[in-house]
Amino acid sequence: MPQFDPSSFSSQLFWLALTFVALYLLLWRTVLPRISSVLEQRQEKIEDDLGRAEKLRAEAEEVLAAYRKALDDARAKAQADIKATAAAMAEAAGKRHQAFTAELAGRAKEAEASIAKAKDGAIAQLRSVAADSAVAATARLIGVQVSEAEAGKAIDQVGSQPAGQPREGGG
Repeated sequence: MPQFDPSSFSSQLFWLALTFVALYLLLWRTVLPRISSVLEQRQEKIEDDLGRAEKLRAEAEEVLAAYRKALDDARAKAQADIKATAAAMAEAAGKRHQAFTAELAGRAKEAEASIAKAKDGAIAQLRSVAADSAVAATARLIGVQVSEAEAGKAIDQVGSQPAGQPREGGG
């Protein structure tokens, strides 16, 4: 192998040094500045991206805070609306209850009046039947003919006495 021949070491060392210096100069003048500029551009881009990311993060936090505030405001408004609606519904229910109570009271008065009228009619019929029965019973028992007017008068006297009082005539 010619590389290991000691007589050619000096020429090999010369060419090694010359190529090393030429490559070193080529790298120093052309390749290293390009690599350096690429690294600087990358660093600047990274820093720029980090800066934009920080700005976007801050904006996102502001938007999130505004969203949470709007959400809290909306919940508070909804609660207030619910309370107002519940109060309005309770008031309306109270008014309906009062109206219904008044209507029931009116119906009760009408029913009482109807019952009183029916009672008066029944008492009048009972008085008539009692007078007829008294006339017939008096005629049959004692043989005296009593007029219906006299029998009605006697029934009215008995009906007007308070309960528990003894009747006239030892009765």
